[in-house]
Formats: sequence, structure tokens, C-alpha cells
Amino acid sequence: MKKLIITVMAALLIMSCSTGAGLTGSSAAPPEFYGCKTLAEGEVDFIFSREVNVSSIYFDPPMEAEILSQGETVKVSFKAALPGGSKITTDILVEDTNKNTLNVLVSFRTRNDRVPDLVINEIRTAYSKPRVEFVEFKALSAGNLGALRLFAAYAREEPIYEFPPVEVKKGEYIVVHTRSIEDGLVDELGTNLAASKGTDALITARDLWIPGSTKLLHDTNAIYIMDQDDKIIDGVLLFSGNYKWKDSVAAAAREMARQGVWSGSEPEDAVKADGNTATRTINRIETRKNSFSAADWYITVTSGATPGKANNPNRYVR
Repeated sequence: MKKLIITVMAALLIMSCSTGAGLTGSSAAPPEFYGCKTLAEGEVDFIFSREVNVSSIYFDPPMEAEILSQGETVKVSFKAALPGGSKITTDILVEDTNKNTLNVLVSFRTRNDRVPDLVINEIRTAYSKPRVEFVEFKALSAGNLGALRLFAAYAREEPIYEFPPVEVKKGEYIVVHTRSIEDGLVDELGTNLAASKGTDALITARDLWIPGSTKLLHDTNAIYIMDQDDKIIDGVLLFSGNYKWKDSVAAAAREMARQGVWSGSEPEDAVKADGNTATRTINRIETRKNSFSAADWYITVTSGATPGKANNPNRYVR
């Protein structure tokens, strides 16, 4: 197939579809859009239910691109390199062999093949204004966080946070605060780790903020981080009598066990979260080799929360 060179501009349209006249006896239903995948650096696949040709395609931010192939999968290659995990919005209009058309507006993130070795290190599921819930990560190697997705299965099935392109160093702490209720909150995406204000925003860590005031973290939960290939990098299973064992948590626990990031998938296999508070957080034993089990975790003492720095080793005794 002849390659088509296109120069693209920013365009934002509402997702819509329309049908052409088509041939007598042919289907008037437009093709379906199944999604997009970034399987290689600088490339993206748009997947449809049947063979299509591209009528127009636009990107935001504006980018020059090349259509490598068309059919059930439309493969596009970008001329300019972008940091891994960069967000791109695409407005694509396609037509099938019966002249039925489909216009889709979709966002995706570019391929990130430099994901660091990352572990969840500390969790606060309790809220006491101005102290908000958070998930703290520790980078065991350098890399780029772009396109990684943070899940909290009790709250919702889709991610609660998606990382933009962020370069991190080995040993760095990254804190995702799951509410934004104070002034001066800044996502620290560059080298300045003192940019963000707010309670628990320390210069010893990279602070990132989820907008809004909705509760996203609960004592019963499957909290995990996933890459673009749906591989779970790390996860923690929690259980408390304060919250029921929901089907969404059970399903996520089974997937964590299947992928080998947690030992077991039942409430008895989880970290016992009862007794945690806004200052008694759920902590990983940083000096222990990861066994992917509740044995790696403890609740720290009152006033022992340490978002953005090494965990307090002193334990809360029930």
C-alpha cells in the first residue's frame, strides 16, 4: 500500500459517526472503533472492526505523521520524537469499503520503554484535613514514569491517576496525593522538588496531586500500578472491617496474584489495615526483600507518617 504523508494540525471534535449511501444491499452501519495501542516508540495503532481508509487525521499538539498502513488497523508513525508517556489527542475520520464513515476523538500516551523499577512504599487511606490520603512510591532505578497508571480497586475500575512524562532518579520518593484541598499545590514534573506547597509536600520527594476532594483510597483495597502493556509493576492488598470485600477488589486481587505481585487473593492474604489513621500510615519494610505479601508491611506508630522520606520503622501495637 502506498504510504501517505500528512501534515496534521490541532483539532478537537465531539466523537460522532455518520453513514454514507453505500451500495445496494450493503451494510449502512459504520465500523466500530476498538481502541488504540502504542506498541513501538513513535508509533500508534488505531484498531477498527473492519477494513477502513483514513479520510483525515489531526493531532493535538500539532504533529507531522506518516500513515504506514491501513485496514482493520491503521498504523501511524510520528516524525518528531516525544518523551515517553506524552499525551496526544487524535481526531480521526475513516471510511469503510461501503462508504460508511466514523469520526473518533481519542487520547493516548506515547510509548514509554524506560519504566523504572518502582515499588509502593507508604499508603495513607485516612483523611484528616489538611492531611489527605496518598500513595508513596520509591524508585529503585532511574527512568520515566510516563503513561504508568495507578489503580485503587475499591473506588473505581479505571485508573485514579495517570502519570505524565516525569524523569526520576534511583532512590527518589514520589508521592501521589489523592485530594487537592489547599492553595499552592503544584505537580513537580521537573527538577525542582520544592515547587509545591501544602501539607506533606516535602523537598525530599516529588509531589503530584489528583484534582478534587473525592475519597479515592479506602482501608479495604487493591492498590496497584500498571504499565502500557497491562503489566502490574507493584501492588498492595489491604483489608479492614471498616469496608467490605467488594467484587472489584476481589477481581483486582486475583489479577495481582496471577501476575505474581501478591501472594494470595483472599482477605486473609491482605495487609490488616485496621488501626491506621492519618498519622499511622501503612508502610513497607524498606530493609526487607520484597516477598509480595503482607509480611512486608506494618502500620507505623502515631505521628509516624513519613510521606516523601524513609519510613519510620517503629510499629503501632494494637
